[in-house]
Amino acid sequence: MIEKIGLVIITTLLPFIELRGSIPLALSLGLNPILTLVLTVLVNSLLFFPIFFGLKAFYDVLLSKIKFSNGIIERVRRRGSPYVEKYGLIGLAIFVAIPAPFTGVYSGTILGWLLNLEWKKAFLAVAFGAFVAGLTVLGASLGLFASLALILK
Repeated sequence: MIEKIGLVIITTLLPFIELRGSIPLALSLGLNPILTLVLTVLVNSLLFFPIFFGLKAFYDVLLSKIKFSNGIIERVRRRGSPYVEKYGLIGLAIFVAIPAPFTGVYSGTILGWLLNLEWKKAFLAVAFGAFVAGLTVLGASLGLFASLALILK
């Protein structure tokens, strides 16, 4: 059981995979859906702190000189800024909640940092977005949306 949880945590920490990949993995390993949701959302949300404060500490000194990191940051700004400009912190939560490439906690945290949002408010928006994304992925993984579509037909 500990090995399975460890694998799910490691998968949740991976950029571009995050809980979108770790929830289906956890369920395929036989982990309880509620445990899976709590674990993945918590681990995913806590990524906010090293990313946000790491960018704050190291961007000017180191990361701004790396072409690859500048490309990622610019892509996040281009894709996410319209959400935050139009809807504020709710827009940031929506951006994180969309289970698509270049959205999620990594991108949402970078976006919050780029837009100079207060870290406490940005964290709440990112964590809420991760929770909504977790519910969405869990529901899809369990087939709830397909079942609901059949019921509503």
